Amino acid sequence: MEHVDLQQLRYVVAVAETRNFTRAAERCDVGQSSLSHRIASLERELGVRLFARSSRRVELTSAGAAFLGGARDCLAAADRAVADAAAAAGVVRGRLAVGVIVTTAAVDVPELLQRYRAQHPDVRVLLRAGGSDELAAAIRRGELDIAFLGMPEGERPAGVEALVLDHDAHVLVVPAGHRLAGAPQVTLAEVADETFVDFVAGTPARAQSDQAFAAAGLVRDVAYEAGVAELITRLTARGLGVALLPSAFVRPQIADDPELALVRVVDGPHRVEYLAWSRFNPSPATRALLDVMGVRPSAGRDAEARPDRN
Repeated sequence: MEHVDLQQLRYVVAVAETRNFTRAAERCDVGQSSLSHRIASLERELGVRLFARSSRRVELTSAGAAFLGGARDCLAAADRAVADAAAAAGVVRGRLAVGVIVTTAAVDVPELLQRYRAQHPDVRVLLRAGGSDELAAAIRRGELDIAFLGMPEGERPAGVEALVLDHDAHVLVVPAGHRLAGAPQVTLAEVADETFVDFVAGTPARAQSDQAFAAAGLVRDVAYEAGVAELITRLTARGLGVALLPSAFVRPQIADDPELALVRVVDGPHRVEYLAWSRFNPSPATRALLDVMGVRPSAGRDAEARPDRN
């Protein structure tokens, strides 16, 4: 069997991710006929079909699914080898995949990435939004290099290096005409009978509030679930319910919004924002971002520190 080259592996990954030969060819900046020919040649060499094709659909076969994981690992290893060689010569290159929760408040992520790009223009930065649990899992799988997470107080992201960035308390978000708008503070017992708008059940963002009510021995009604904070505040502004959101995130977001009001919650939820990255041999691009933030990986995963925000 002839050797399998990296370009063929890139083509396979592109087709698997786009499920379309035309879009895969565009992503790889190659003609569709050339991409199709190289994949067909690889399939002949392997003696298996990697993709099931029809005029409308492209899907991985069972052999293709088995091949895909190894192909990704090979490409990641090749990219890392190039990045390590460049780093040894004093140049940071390669890819940096960053995950972020939508309510990140401890760090101005766009500003941070702007500073990073100015210092390391040869690094290709990819940004992915999601829930803290899925982002931490993506780091463990090697799909992400680093992520900004939010967890209920007392919990840490599992299987990753984690540095505490900030602690925050939730506030109650109510419509401007609500009976509690303007109140100096409330307790969970005083709002337990309200209809709530919250994040999707089972996520760390939702667990922060669920755990607080459970600890107080209270049950509440969550009628509306949303994956993004903006939709939660919009539903609340329409009088459909009230919400609990991290104060550091929500205060700047609705500071000038006449439709919403914030109320301090005496015994409300707390969250901890974390910076997380792989425990195993962080890439030069990851180490460069940590350096831009003023974070030293050798500080240890139980250290608490605020990164340089300037």
